[in-house]
Amino acid sequence: MLPDYISKAVPNPASNRAPWYKNTAPTYAGVFLWVVFYKSIASGTLDRAGVWLCLLGLLVAGILSYALFYRVPAMLGMQTGLPLYVVGSSTFGTKGGYLMPGLLMGVLQVGWMSVNAFVSATFVLSAVGSKGGPGSLSFSVIAGLWALAMGYVGEKGIQYVSKFSTFLNWVPLLMIIAVFASTARGVSQYVPANPAPYIGFVMIIQVVVGFFATAGAAGVDFGLNSRDERDVRYGGLVGVALAILVAGGLPLMAVAGAKALYNIPDLDFQTVIAQTGGFIATAMFGLFALASIAPACVSSFIAGNSFATMIPGVPRFSSSMVGAAIAAVLAVTGAAANLIGLFTIIGASFGPICGAMMADYLLSGRKWAGPREGISIAGYGAWAVGFIVGILPFLPISDDLKAHLQPAAVYSFVAGFLVYVILAKAGLQPSVVPDRVNTAQRTAV
Repeated sequence: MLPDYISKAVPNPASNRAPWYKNTAPTYAGVFLWVVFYKSIASGTLDRAGVWLCLLGLLVAGILSYALFYRVPAMLGMQTGLPLYVVGSSTFGTKGGYLMPGLLMGVLQVGWMSVNAFVSATFVLSAVGSKGGPGSLSFSVIAGLWALAMGYVGEKGIQYVSKFSTFLNWVPLLMIIAVFASTARGVSQYVPANPAPYIGFVMIIQVVVGFFATAGAAGVDFGLNSRDERDVRYGGLVGVALAILVAGGLPLMAVAGAKALYNIPDLDFQTVIAQTGGFIATAMFGLFALASIAPACVSSFIAGNSFATMIPGVPRFSSSMVGAAIAAVLAVTGAAANLIGLFTIIGASFGPICGAMMADYLLSGRKWAGPREGISIAGYGAWAVGFIVGILPFLPISDDLKAHLQPAAVYSFVAGFLVYVILAKAGLQPSVVPDRVNTAQRTAV
């Protein structure tokens, strides 16, 4: 007997699919154009590695994100037409799939909702000239209402958000181009304050890959809307690799230019926006907050899908709003402020999931094997080892050793991949459920 989340799954038909430039590329590009991605990207990186080495790091991070985290999940989605929760049952088992990637994806999306509410509230207050922060009444009201409202819209009105989300992508893109243009003359004058090239280089890879890890696994859900391998390839190269270089590179250079020209007090992109002053800065803060609506609703929608699929006894609306309430608490208390730390944890969680999925994919002949019985020891063992590797920089060890454990998100992927292969070869990979073998053997559309 298969659980309902598998037995009732219906593959997305070819008639519902579209070219890469209509779905995968613009949606993924929107993920990186969200201000949360590049707001603090220069902190701990630009001051150590300098501009050109950081840009090289972005290029490498884009290639790794595409090749290791996006490509295989997207191919699995394209080949099967099935969502992540079903496809993941091959790597983690029909019972194991409830937790991983099922519920884990929902929990992490709640975390993203909290980050969105925290940053959006900060930008809204900046737009009206208020200095209220976490703990203040104004911040608490805005952050709390933002999380709850986005949770509601993501549950009830996601179809309306999707219709204008593509157009919203142009808002942050045009603004980061404008900010860069205003400080571009100072880029060549920038000198790192604390030169440590290697550390800065690996840290920018860690920040990018840690940010993308969850969205990489969600490539299954993007892939099921792709017509063929070409859509998967170009959707990822443009929407992931190129978007990382553009959405990360322009703000990073803008920060470098502003630091050289105006000696801004930190390396936060928000400070660069504030430096422009007057009506322009006010408008930008407001527009960045507006552009955050689509990512917030998408996170809410994905979380709702996760909870409704894995906990069908609880009404979808109820579980979605509970998730939004938790996100509100995390935002109001300021717990969502540690962005780089959050990205590291996310990378540690989903790095080994993507690594294990790639190993399963290759061992199965570059196709989906089908749901495996019970709980996969190979899948969970790979995740456990990879997660430990991913969180090593958080442990009480020397700073020098921590630096050499980066990029932890990439190492956690490698660990998950290798452990899965070893355990699968040792016979700890469960058998495929017989009555789904025909479905599992379908070839690429």
